[in-house]
Amino acid sequence: MKAMQQALGLPAAPKSQPFDPLAIAAAMNDFAFRMAARPDAVVNASAQAMQQWGEFWLKAMNPAAEAPKKRDRRFASKSWQEDPWYRAIRDAYLLASDQMRSVVALDEHDGPNKAMVGFLLESWLNAVAPTNFVMTNPDVMERTLETKGANLARGFANLLEDLNEGKGIVRRRTDPNAFVKGETIAATPGEVVYQNKLFQLIQYTPTTDKVAAEPLLYVPPLVNRFYMIDLVPRQSLVKWLVDQGRTVFVISWVNPTEEHRDCAVEDYVTTGIVEAIGQVRERTGAKPDLFAFCLGGTLVAITLAWLAAQGRGDEVNSATLIGSMVDFADMRDWSAFVHEAHLDALDQHLAQQGYIDSVELQRLFSAMRANDLIWSSVVNHYLLDKQAPPSDLLYWFEDGARIPAAFLTSYNRELLHGNSLREPGAFEVKGTPIDLGAIETPILSIALKDDHVSAWEAVYDGAKLLKADFVLGGSGHNAGVINPPAANKHGFWTSDSDAATGKEWLETATRNEGSWWPWWTEWLNAHGSGKRVPARAITDGIELAPGSYAKAP
Repeated sequence: MKAMQQALGLPAAPKSQPFDPLAIAAAMNDFAFRMAARPDAVVNASAQAMQQWGEFWLKAMNPAAEAPKKRDRRFASKSWQEDPWYRAIRDAYLLASDQMRSVVALDEHDGPNKAMVGFLLESWLNAVAPTNFVMTNPDVMERTLETKGANLARGFANLLEDLNEGKGIVRRRTDPNAFVKGETIAATPGEVVYQNKLFQLIQYTPTTDKVAAEPLLYVPPLVNRFYMIDLVPRQSLVKWLVDQGRTVFVISWVNPTEEHRDCAVEDYVTTGIVEAIGQVRERTGAKPDLFAFCLGGTLVAITLAWLAAQGRGDEVNSATLIGSMVDFADMRDWSAFVHEAHLDALDQHLAQQGYIDSVELQRLFSAMRANDLIWSSVVNHYLLDKQAPPSDLLYWFEDGARIPAAFLTSYNRELLHGNSLREPGAFEVKGTPIDLGAIETPILSIALKDDHVSAWEAVYDGAKLLKADFVLGGSGHNAGVINPPAANKHGFWTSDSDAATGKEWLETATRNEGSWWPWWTEWLNAHGSGKRVPARAITDGIELAPGSYAKAP
């Protein structure tokens, strides 16, 4: 068909999109009608805005003007504070942004439409920030004068090169050649000891004579490869755990292709996590402590409930869920995409290719953190002509993976949109109703305070549902996990409070300096046998870590 279309000069059939553009227009239209029904609120907002702009112009040329109270890395240059011209541009932009957000906040109707309007507004505000333009960015102006415009010429060449790759703009957030998997990243010594169609199981080589009796098994999300916890050695959680005398196993998910299109959530639970648990128990003779990140933690919670329903709840010693949600009532900006029309469009898109592509997923995650993952790169790469510095975390972020059609459909429809894990029996795995309340395995839930994917208050709500212990780490969704004690960064909060909400919990929590990693291992010790056993040597490895699944395109 494609060859016939080309021979006849006919345009190719339009490729499906994983979202519905009409739903976006409908959300804007819905918002406009609701604002039209509240003229008093709009008039009051306009009057307040006029007053604020009057105050702004009175202060605009004041050399002693204060810097904005909210820290914004885009305006880090001293010129934004010391130069009256740039300071006025900055403050005008920030004031207008806040005023627009306040108008959206007037909408009293919560739901995906309001979230979509908020997302569209933030996307537009990020795009029109003065930092993104030559004449209104002091750093770019200084660089342009210094190079006599050569930076802009080279930046334009960079743009053309990125577009030529066919994956959109800003593909060079980091140097793609700075790391080699198995050598300089994901390089902790270990071997693949088992594999099936969904995952490889990696066991890491011990570095101590004695190890804790309970092995650790890590369950990663599907969106990226497992090695966020095994970046460069100084940041590797895997290496740190091994050096602490832990036997560490890791699930490395396959990068799905068309042949995996029918693999659903229940397959990743049974053929994936349950199978891995069995392998670890067989190899060590002990019940594992599971730990998981993001979506991996959601899958672990489902797995624990399934095991409990099967009368096999004693197969796992404990579970630690990091940045993971099981209650999806509060998804913040992400609720914009859990919209019936978008889900219908995504289903059609998935039916065509059998999976969601990693590039599409990266675009979505980048859009949710556009200033950090898009516009900062635009400025550095296209305006300043700076080469992307090596970053192990960004290298991992760009090493995305696909997700099978059946998995994403069931996950989106039942877990996100239906929030079915909140209701006992509303979600099933291989015909077995899932009840999170039936889990008796000790659980620790770790949230991250600046998490833009899994809002920490929503993670706290899920911890209440799981009857889990709770700790709050500092920093964001990814960086908050990679927190080696030697760096002494971020801090974390602890409390024994059983407060109804996360906000109430934080009011009485104690802030601790440094990393939560040592605190976590103490929690593991408190829930383990306390026994030490001879280190477990690997005798039947299939291939060296990180394995072919992690290296496959």
